[in-house]
Parts: sequence; structure tokens; C-alpha cells
Amino acid sequence: MPEWMAVYDINDMDMLTNDVYTTLRKAPVQSQRERDTMKQIWVDRRFYDKVEGDEWTAEDFKTLEEVHNEGEMNIMVAVLVKTKEGQEEELAKWYREEHVSMLMKVPGWRRTRRFVTSKLDVADGRPVEFLALHEYAPQNGLGGDAFKAAISTEWTKKIYETVMESTRRRVYDLYYTFGPAPRDLATLSSPDAIPAESTDGLTKAHPGSSPSIESFITTPDGIRLPYRLEGSQDPHAPLLILTNSVLVDYAIWDDFVTHFISATQNKYRILRYNARGRSALPSTSSSSVTVDLLAKDIITIMDALRAQTASVVGVSLGGATALCAALTYPSRISAFVACDTNSFAPPSNPKAWDERIAIAEKEGAVSPLSNEPIVGEELAELTVRRWFVKESYEDALLKSKIEAVKHAVATNSLSGFKGGVKALYAYDFRDRMGAFEGKGAFLAGGGDGVLPETMKGMAAALGKGVELKVVQQAGHLPMVEKPKEVADFVAGFLG
Repeated sequence: MPEWMAVYDINDMDMLTNDVYTTLRKAPVQSQRERDTMKQIWVDRRFYDKVEGDEWTAEDFKTLEEVHNEGEMNIMVAVLVKTKEGQEEELAKWYREEHVSMLMKVPGWRRTRRFVTSKLDVADGRPVEFLALHEYAPQNGLGGDAFKAAISTEWTKKIYETVMESTRRRVYDLYYTFGPAPRDLATLSSPDAIPAESTDGLTKAHPGSSPSIESFITTPDGIRLPYRLEGSQDPHAPLLILTNSVLVDYAIWDDFVTHFISATQNKYRILRYNARGRSALPSTSSSSVTVDLLAKDIITIMDALRAQTASVVGVSLGGATALCAALTYPSRISAFVACDTNSFAPPSNPKAWDERIAIAEKEGAVSPLSNEPIVGEELAELTVRRWFVKESYEDALLKSKIEAVKHAVATNSLSGFKGGVKALYAYDFRDRMGAFEGKGAFLAGGGDGVLPETMKGMAAALGKGVELKVVQQAGHLPMVEKPKEVADFVAGFLG
């Protein structure tokens, strides 16, 4: 049977005795699926305290937990030692004065750390043992002359004969580095994978030939951003992030995703998410919603998915967010397409949006499920009539999709809308656009008022000038009305 080792570095071991940790291993937080799985495997869970001062690192050592090191492989050698009574210091002296210094000469050596059985395990009756973790590059000298020299000294022989009561050694390849959000689509493509859902319903795994994950990412200021990840099962495939306008959820990208996967032969991982303002913004967050903050959310999402770079496509406020992210984080955003947006907030924006908020407040609609105030039907009808061209209402299939968008608008949290839309009150990127040196494009629905002409000027002003794609017979959400045309353009643009 295969053997796996999971290593978690924890700053405060006392956290493991608190409810925040212990509840994860008990019902109702622990799911029945997890309990059933644990009955089928043997888990040897152990806690260790780091031996103070006993850490040695090479000059080229890379912290694998850091996102920019994602994809860096690693070999870990774990050595467990039980000492004879009173010989603990002699073991430590050997490591400090000879053994590690000789291991450092082994090609590919990266780091050595020493640990001792934690007080938590000692209190439960586990005997004291010492753990040494030695890390090496994938191409290394383990088994070579320098390594043989390190384990063949007279002192080493004496340690094995007179100090060690028992020793075990295991060698592991790095398989996966955990992050704040689930992202492993490859495992879900296995025929052995089964659907799974967390007990709170917030995380769902959908296995199969086209697997997907639904979960959420929590921002540093405590905002929960629900997302859906699908597409390529290659964990290192390029990532495409789709970001919404106000008042809708990520379902507006459904047909776009289908066509984009086909157009690119499933070469991309695709993440879409509900931005701030879809749900009520918690009172615990003191952050005022701005386009800069929304752009930072994209970086937070990338970090949670351990993606060093990503392409971003956004529409309306999401388009402004995509543009802002590309201007602000050029090393992280490899390409962007901003749809039906503006490079600055017109002075009329606050008044226009305040009037729309007043319409929703006057209706006083509430969610039948949560009794929370929602946007309601009146503003939803006015909104979709502005967003879609009249020809779309004459198409039966499109009309049903418009109804779905209208329902999303009507059910949007009212307080979330009032907080999230503030990002559209004031922003201006015009003075930053000329210096842009990255890869960008703009797209507009041909029937979206003055925006095609406005975005023509934006395309000319970005860097040395970029492409503007105008999608005819489409309004403010062309990915709903003309999903294949938009997907084909994005696929061709990204190459």
C-alpha cells in the first residue's frame, strides 16, 4: 500500500487544543464521508515541537509554501530516532557539530530541521522521539559519495551503536502543496472519485470527465467569495479568471465557459466567482469597496489557488476590475480582456446609482429563504432592459437566459448591492494607461449605448494601442447574448 506524509507547520501548538481545531474532527463539521474514509485508512498523526536553533538552510533554499515557488519539486527524507536514556544531548551535538555540515556537501541539499515529540503527545503517553526532516532538490546526490561520507564517519557509527535505541528512515516525493482553497481537479477525474459536499454546503466536488469544484475564498478582511473551478485537470495549466458586473452571479459565464473550453481544447483552468456585493457585506469588514480593492481580490484568489499568473476577463465593473488588476499587478496578470466598461467613473455615476438604490429600497423586497432585503423585481426589470438588445427578447432561448439574469439581479442582496456598487462612484485609470506594456484587449456589445465608441478611445490609449472587438447584436453582457463569439475572441487573443 502507498505511504503518504502530510506536514503542517503550526506557529502555536496550543491552537490544536482549541475548539477552532478540535471541532474539525467531530460531527457535525466532520462529514459522514470523512468518517467513512478514515475507517478505511490508517493515520498515524503525530505532533512535534521544533528544537530551538536546529534549522539549517542552503543559500538557494526556496520556501515551497510561497506562491511564486509553486511547481518547484522537492525530496524529503524523514528520520525518526528514539535515543537511549540520557543520550539526547549527544544526538543533538552530533547533528550540530558534524552530521548536518556533512549533509550540506551533498549535491541538492536544501534544508534540515529537527523536532522533538510535542508536549501534547507526551501528555497522551507517546514516548519521546526526535524527527529530522532533510530536504533535497529532485536532482540530488542522495546515495552518492558525499552522502556516503556523511553516514560513514566514526562519530556516526558511535551514534548508531551507543545513542540510538531505534531509527526509521523514509523518503518522500512532493505531491501537493496545500493552499487556502481546493483546486485539485486531477483527482476528481479518477473513476474512483465520488461526489462530495461539506457539511455546511459551501464546498462541493463534482467528479467525472469534466470535473469541477465549488467552494469559497476568504479575503484578508473577512469577505467570502464563492467560486467555481473547472476546465483543464493539469494543475499547472494556465488560469483564466472571470469577473462579473454588479447584481449578477457567475452563472452569466455558463455558455461562455462551454464554448471557451471547446475553442481552446480544454487547455485552461477556469475560475469564476461572485465578487463583493453579491451577498451582504459583513459588518466585521471595515473596507469600503473600491475598484482597487476588487483588483486586490483577484490577487487573493490567485494566491489561494497558488497561481503565479492568470489571465482575467471581466465585464462592466468586472471589466474595470480586470483593467485595474493588469495596471496594478503587471507581473501577475499575464493578459486581460475588459468588456463593456470605462477607464474612469463619469461624474454622473453616483447620482445614477443612488437613484437605482432608491428604487430597490422603495420596493422593499425580501428573500423568502433568509428574510434578508433584496434588490427586487422593479430594478431587475429596468436593469435587464438596459443590458440586452431588443432582438434578444425575440429569441426564445435568449429570452429564457435573460430571465435567469433578471432573477439573479432581483435576488441580489440589497445591502451587498449598496456596498458593492460604491466601487463605481469614483475611479480613474487614464493617467496610468499609456505606460502599460502588457497584453490587453477590449470588447463591447455593439448595442451597449455609447460604450463601443468610448472603448475605442480606451483601446487607443492603452500602451501603444490594443484591439477593440465589437460584438454586434449584443448589449452590456455580450457573453450571455453571444457567448461563442466572445469565447472565440478571447481564445484567439490569449493564443
